[in-house]
Amino acid sequence: MDDLNQSNYSLSASRAEDLFVAEDLENPLPRAVLRMSNHVLLDGQWHFAHDDADVGLRDNWAKGHKYEHTAQWPGSVEEHLAQARGQQGSAVWHDKVVVWYEREFDMPEIAEPQVRSMVQLTFGACGYETRVWLNGHLLKTIEGEEVHYGEYTSFTYELEEHALRQVNRLTVRIADTMDAETPRGKQESHVYKRGGIWYQTYTGAVRSVWLEVVERNRLRSRVGVVSVVEDQLVRFNLTLRIHDAGDYVIRLQVFDPKTPDRISPLAESDFPLHLEAGQWQQRVVLEVAGAELWSPEAPHRYRLVAQLINTDGYAASIETLFGLRKIEARGRYVYLNNQPTYLDGILYQPGQATLEEMQRHMYAMKALGCNLVRVHIAGIDPRIYNLADELGLLLWVEVPSPHSSTPRSRENHRAELLRMVTLIETHPSIVIWSLYNEDWGAQDIATNAETRQYIVETYHLMQIAYPQFLVVDNDGWHHISHTGRLKSDLLTAHLYTPDLSRWRELLDRLVGGEMEGTAAFPLVVGDPFFYRRQVPLIVSEWGGFGFSDYGGPQDAEARTNSIRAFKQELRTRPIAGDVYTQATNIEDERNGLVDPHTGALSVPEGLLASRQMEHLQ
Repeated sequence: MDDLNQSNYSLSASRAEDLFVAEDLENPLPRAVLRMSNHVLLDGQWHFAHDDADVGLRDNWAKGHKYEHTAQWPGSVEEHLAQARGQQGSAVWHDKVVVWYEREFDMPEIAEPQVRSMVQLTFGACGYETRVWLNGHLLKTIEGEEVHYGEYTSFTYELEEHALRQVNRLTVRIADTMDAETPRGKQESHVYKRGGIWYQTYTGAVRSVWLEVVERNRLRSRVGVVSVVEDQLVRFNLTLRIHDAGDYVIRLQVFDPKTPDRISPLAESDFPLHLEAGQWQQRVVLEVAGAELWSPEAPHRYRLVAQLINTDGYAASIETLFGLRKIEARGRYVYLNNQPTYLDGILYQPGQATLEEMQRHMYAMKALGCNLVRVHIAGIDPRIYNLADELGLLLWVEVPSPHSSTPRSRENHRAELLRMVTLIETHPSIVIWSLYNEDWGAQDIATNAETRQYIVETYHLMQIAYPQFLVVDNDGWHHISHTGRLKSDLLTAHLYTPDLSRWRELLDRLVGGEMEGTAAFPLVVGDPFFYRRQVPLIVSEWGGFGFSDYGGPQDAEARTNSIRAFKQELRTRPIAGDVYTQATNIEDERNGLVDPHTGALSVPEGLLASRQMEHLQ
């Protein structure tokens, strides 16, 4: 055993009566749904090698390789390359990068052998292309992938007991490229080079990896939540993992986490079903009579305990917090829980911020008076979604975009969307999804019918499968119209000018229904669209004050005065919300209002809270 080993631990499957934890317990893992078994983080020092010539697969490094370096997991490929080369900061790579990591771990002790259990290995996020070996044998994810693609969401392997040894060797190969057809957000590519609004790559082992013992037959750690607030109904979308076919019962119990009563649920129901081996999705509905709704003003949540019970009475359990809420785009307004709500938003780009820094950012954006945070084409630690649920911050999330428009890029885009939505559809805070932003990855949207058709079909899919969200087809401009029907729940525009008189002119033209000449490109493509206030207008990017390319004011006082004046003009017009750009400085973009490290504000608290200025127009 070398110094990379973590020893003297045990893991056990959890019983239902041990499920409850304190309301303020910090979630130690980057996921929304908790499984209250013990876990072991494999974070820390790993062996590390840069496979510069990409020979590791050919030479079977997974069977055995001498590593010359170590690296701290989680971290980025760029950091680890720099450390291996004796450089400061992050290393730059071009075209393609391949790296390998390896460590050992002790055989987990299964404390309840009477329960048919297995060890589960989960990567919080890693990529873009990841292969994993256990003791030299290539593993497959639960979904059957020998190669996992994507770098923004978690993925899991089941380690059968017969494959485990007293001391086990875990080997990971990570590859990434500058491929413009892969979802990469604002990381540079062959199409968009670093500089300005395009950032250095930040890829690889970016989130924790952990082991836990799970039941062979269980509910997976993913729960979708859709509310019917008028009838106090909640639809739960559950994922079941079954190895042993048979009769089971899904038992749902809902508790108020603010009360000490852990015995009497507010609502409960059993759902008997026969299950074959495999992975299954099951929708179940529960009435939560007298439930309070979740909102930014009152972010009330309930605790769901979900159990899969076998014929022996053993319950494999998970739990999560959820909220009842409803979001609609109806006429001129966005309605939250059937009440018109102006969206005071801010654009947020977390970049390479740590979890602790992102937490400070969330509190700071709340202090600015925002009720909406637009998480800009990036994946973030799921604990930040939990924090938004707790603080009452609405979230607008986006699929990290590819940088070219091709059939393959659309296939990758759809896969990334489904990975993301499957894992974060639990959160009441998430209310809006963007499929694309400013044509990135859909540059031919105005001329290519196939691109528009893909976006329209994806919009329809989201409407049917995930009705708890509003969906924007392509944020900023070039929204798609089919027979005069907008294929977006919101009509959004990006408007940048530092001149107040020009600002007034642009807003007047926007609310007057001028689809050309307001944003950088026409607001609508496809069939003619005639705006008559039948859809909410959102100015989803504006400001940029302090970013030299936009000519905005440089000092804090001038910036504060400009923001107040520009916000007042927004609120005197029939506009449903706005998103100030942006929260923090990041690389070349120096237009933030929040210190990226400390979370301190450079402008007064409440500056972006215009909701109290006047009623909706």
